[in-house]
Amino acid sequence: MKKIAIIGRPNVGKSSLFNRLVKKRDAITSDIAGTTRDVKRRPVMIMNKEALLLDTGGLDQGCELFDKIKEKSLEAAKKADIILYMVDGKSIPEEKDKKLFYELQTLGKDVALVVNKIDNDKLKDNLWDFYEFGTDAIFGISVAHNRSVVSLLEWVYDKIPDSDIVKEDGEEEDDVNLVDEDESEFEFDEHNEEEEDDGFFYTDEEEEDDFEDDSIFAQNDRIKEFDENDINHIKISIIGRTNVGKSSLLNALLGEERSVVSSVAGTTIDPIDESIEYKGKQLTFVDTAGLRRRGKIVGIEKFALMRTKEMLENSNMALVVLDASEPFLDLDEKIAGLVDSNRLACIIVLNKWDIASRDDYDKIIQEVRDRFKFLAYAPIITLSAKSHKRVDKLHDMILEINENYSQRIKTSDLNVVLEKAMRRHQLPSMHGQIIKIYYATQYETRPPKIAIVMNKPRGLHFTYRRYLTNKLREAFSFSGTPVLFKAKKRGDK
Repeated sequence: MKKIAIIGRPNVGKSSLFNRLVKKRDAITSDIAGTTRDVKRRPVMIMNKEALLLDTGGLDQGCELFDKIKEKSLEAAKKADIILYMVDGKSIPEEKDKKLFYELQTLGKDVALVVNKIDNDKLKDNLWDFYEFGTDAIFGISVAHNRSVVSLLEWVYDKIPDSDIVKEDGEEEDDVNLVDEDESEFEFDEHNEEEEDDGFFYTDEEEEDDFEDDSIFAQNDRIKEFDENDINHIKISIIGRTNVGKSSLLNALLGEERSVVSSVAGTTIDPIDESIEYKGKQLTFVDTAGLRRRGKIVGIEKFALMRTKEMLENSNMALVVLDASEPFLDLDEKIAGLVDSNRLACIIVLNKWDIASRDDYDKIIQEVRDRFKFLAYAPIITLSAKSHKRVDKLHDMILEINENYSQRIKTSDLNVVLEKAMRRHQLPSMHGQIIKIYYATQYETRPPKIAIVMNKPRGLHFTYRRYLTNKLREAFSFSGTPVLFKAKKRGDK
């Protein structure tokens, strides 16, 4: 696909135009200069042609962070086929803009000057001042009011080859859907997923009737077929507090400098996702914003926290990144709690191991296990994202954990383990009533979810559930993945 890069200095509306073209609020926007820091990439339809749209950080300098943002943005421009250089139409042309625009023209790309914030007819007169840039490809638009965007899209459309046209069934080649000039709202993808209740189904009635062989549980091995495309695509969120090395880890995993890395705490704001192919699997890594204590979250970081939670809801696995060179904090535990609440597969990554005290290896590992007891199933790996040491082992560990997270255990195999566990330790009675477990069956994957069919679901005490979990982990490969239980009565669906 042709690459379209939106370039410009801070606060000219680059992310707003990006959101307008992808038709949803994807990039975080604010009045604060430097909100966008990493290059964000999304496929987009320009009328009926497909392209890859790049949202870049502002071309500014003055500190380590902004110098790196500018460097990343210019790299994106060099790799792009079409460049949209945006300026603020409410101010007079600046020499910095002219200099940058001329530099971009020397790249030999198709470059357009996009004068944003021409919100009304009176401001159209400002457009004449920008003709001194010496280009005919000049467009005065208002992203906020969606004014004159169509003429810009038509120019971009002509620069994309006809080979990139995407036809739908029954669509004629001449049918081109332009963006509605009066459209004032973005289109959003609505997600109305029903939350999974991780408790038990309780009922006071006791039902001893035999279940039918064609019930949902008896037919378990046929009710949920694997979606190979889904199984082969692993969505992995990288989470942790600020300055633990999440962006460095993403770069190391990808083998390229994809995410801006600096010593400034909270460098990453917008979640950055990137995919690679590894041993026949598609791994999509998401570098999320570093989290702070609630009282220290200000400004755009509130949006970053919301995006991080959204990313976790759509992920299969989380890499919980800890700084092995510093004492662990209560905040680390709270962040790790997001993994537990989203029922994700998990790997605990002890980063900066190259500067940690290696003599205290056993002590550090034990502290992790003591602090993160709710992630007892998560394996621990020590590495250095900066030097890339042991990062290659993380790729293989991700594939192994995904197999565990996606596996389906046969009902017969589950019940062999269940029967042995009950013979060794009988389920205690409840108020003098005998508690019976009839059988167990797995009814869902990613993560594995197992139904315990019994006469009195209330009788499955949490200690016995923990006992059964341990026995299942001994019998099957559940490393790195949670195992969820539901107690049900016969005939319940």
